[in-house]
Amino acid sequence: MSASALTALAAALSVVAAVPAAPGPVPVAASVETPVVYDDEAGGNADADDPAVWVDPARPGRSLVIGTLKEGGLDVYGLDGRRLQHIAAPPAPGEDAAPGRFNNVDLVYGFELNGRRTDLAVVSDRGRDRIRAYAIDPAAVAAGTAPLRDVTAADVAPVFAASEAEVDDQNTSYGLAAHRDGDDAYVVVSQRERGRLRLLELEDRGGRVGYRTEDTLDLPVSFALPDGTSWRPCADPGELPQVEGMAVDQEEHVLYAAQEAVGLWRIDLDDEEFEEPELLDRVREYGTPWTYDEAEEECVLDTAHDPGFGGEHLSADAEGVTVYHGDDGEGYVLASSQGDDTFAVYAREGDNSYLGSFAVTDGTATDGVQHSDGSTVVNVPLGGAFPKGLLVTHDGEATPADGDREGTNFKFTRWDAVAGAFPEPLTVDTDSFDPRDAG
Repeated sequence: MSASALTALAAALSVVAAVPAAPGPVPVAASVETPVVYDDEAGGNADADDPAVWVDPARPGRSLVIGTLKEGGLDVYGLDGRRLQHIAAPPAPGEDAAPGRFNNVDLVYGFELNGRRTDLAVVSDRGRDRIRAYAIDPAAVAAGTAPLRDVTAADVAPVFAASEAEVDDQNTSYGLAAHRDGDDAYVVVSQRERGRLRLLELEDRGGRVGYRTEDTLDLPVSFALPDGTSWRPCADPGELPQVEGMAVDQEEHVLYAAQEAVGLWRIDLDDEEFEEPELLDRVREYGTPWTYDEAEEECVLDTAHDPGFGGEHLSADAEGVTVYHGDDGEGYVLASSQGDDTFAVYAREGDNSYLGSFAVTDGTATDGVQHSDGSTVVNVPLGGAFPKGLLVTHDGEATPADGDREGTNFKFTRWDAVAGAFPEPLTVDTDSFDPRDAG
């Protein structure tokens, strides 16, 4: 679907029917965490954000977690949380240009590169408005050497910007989600401070990875409310409600996208096109009037006059999204409710009904998770530490703090610990889906 085809969608959008409230979020504890990184000069301006899990084909217990650190680049971890490799973000190409800034990462298995099936970690480079690709070498993993190698084509163009000057204005690539369709591989990329999504097909360019645009979708940026008024989400001047957290159902080819100040969208991907988006759930703040405080340079919500059109399960920002695949369409869609430090769980099948929420709280081995941006889940066994699957979440407030330095990292939680925490346990299915064979 083209961007122009959705021009009237905002005015016609109907409000999603309310879902009865479920019991409060259940607590779970992570068992492993990665080293804390710091977003200051001493810490290399590293700010953990989004993870992906690469499943080792020979020894799943040797699998990798790959995490973006924004301007700090990319880190690769073992399942024990130890850092195995660090990749720096690209430097600024000129004095007045922005440096590379890695926002989101996802996996593509078995991409045919230079005639060989190659696993790729693909990254949205917000700083330079490119998609970057890194080949993952299983032999290097087995040998204990650096497993990722940059295979980005030298001629890749900006995803959204029409010029390098526009790149430096930073309305650039933001969120990212990858998927396969037969032998073809795609990434969906969102634009910073805009409601735009772009579908790119990856291609082999002489043994390096490039991409081309297949479709563009503009999500609504203003909404018709049931009382006949129009509402636009709270934002700084010049900003529109953006999407970051995204994930694709690898079997059904459905994109789930979290528009931060709006809610969670479902968008079918059919024949290399976006279909019409459906708003599955709204953030609690949806429809609330607001003003902009010039002195404080921030939005102020007028909660006293909240008309009650918001949802019950997500507190802005709606963030990291991931899909747990089960048998015959069963499974879950998870979304980070950043505003209240919880994760909402929706059914993968049917009308994606809300099933409950959980919070990653302080445990014996790790602290809890706050302000989570990114998450990813895998169902397959990953050795003795994670025999029933793994959930990895970004922690935006790693503790204990180092003085005034703000630390972030990633937390690893057993999926069976999450599933078993619910009054009616969630599914644990290690056999029905193999992420290596998806698509």
